[in-house]
Amino acid sequence: RPPPIPAWCVAHLADAARSTHLLQFHDIGTKIADDDGTDHHFKCSCQVDGYRWEIRVVYPPYYSLVETEYVVEGLPEDYLVEGYVVPLQLVFLGEAGANKVPAALSCRLLDPSGATGPSREKGTAAASFQHPSDRSELLTIRTTFYRAKSIVVYVKNGCLTLECTVTVLRDLNPIIAVPSNNLPRHLGELLASGAGADVTFAVAGQSFPAHRSILAARSPVFMAQFFAGEMLERISPRVEIKEMDPFVFQAMLRFVYTDAVPELDEAAETAAALARHLLAAADRYGMLSIQWLQHGLDRLRAMCERRLAWAIDAGTAAPTLAFAERHGCSELKARCIEFIAGGLAENLDAVLATEGFGRCLEDTGPSVVIELLKAAHARKIKN
Repeated sequence: RPPPIPAWCVAHLADAARSTHLLQFHDIGTKIADDDGTDHHFKCSCQVDGYRWEIRVVYPPYYSLVETEYVVEGLPEDYLVEGYVVPLQLVFLGEAGANKVPAALSCRLLDPSGATGPSREKGTAAASFQHPSDRSELLTIRTTFYRAKSIVVYVKNGCLTLECTVTVLRDLNPIIAVPSNNLPRHLGELLASGAGADVTFAVAGQSFPAHRSILAARSPVFMAQFFAGEMLERISPRVEIKEMDPFVFQAMLRFVYTDAVPELDEAAETAAALARHLLAAADRYGMLSIQWLQHGLDRLRAMCERRLAWAIDAGTAAPTLAFAERHGCSELKARCIEFIAGGLAENLDAVLATEGFGRCLEDTGPSVVIELLKAAHARKIKN
């Protein structure tokens, strides 16, 4: 018999399709110690209700002190217990067009030996998914609980087993189905073919044909370059872009046409490097930078910041903090400060031991030092 619809799902969407998967980690402690930062996600793909999804574990799970989930007699409400914290996220790989697909991710911990019963199921709120790479809120699962006044630990002999369920909700009174929106795909194919192109960008010896009207529709800066005033680009069929990597420019141009950068979902190290270059290149080129991002393409900036935030670890936190400060990425900067000084003391010690931390202080100045001290002080008070 199918499990009941989770309580966090929307009440009037009672019908649902589900897919349940067991994710098992072996030698979890060793993997945390040996992680080299090259792959920050464990991914499990599935097909639910005609759409492709991905259960993504932000890898590796981290060791932390966490508050007890229930009030335990004889213990303060904020009593801390050691255990692993596993952050999960549901990622949409399909394309819903004009429709929105409501879905949720839930998870519970299992003991394969059967000695301990499953943990209480925990899930995200139902969210609407529409475009590829749309994501749910972060779902954090901890591996240690208090139950009946005793500690229950779900990591056994270095092994952790998660039972994850993707629930896709259906409207009880569905309307006529509307085909998926193919416009981004069609525009991407138009860019790749070069058919009808009326301008060519020259970047480090490579040529990229494009369409002035599409560029102008996506950016007021391109509108001014190609259709207003006396700028050279208005009449020239060839525009030279200096000091930019062709791969970075190609990714940026593809985003203009498709509103997506699939390369940001590749291996963590490669994607993080691209995210830095996309932001840095946009910030470095006057007309193709801050103005471009501030006028309609701020989604690209947010995507790059999110990719860099996923890659934060002891080795990357300080350089990423300096980068965020230099390019005005406030949310990314806050994530770095929280990791370095607002979280575990071990994180601060590890970052201080890196060469990048000294360079970070040189690049950012006293204001960042003050923010780090404030975060460390707040953590000390909380603990």
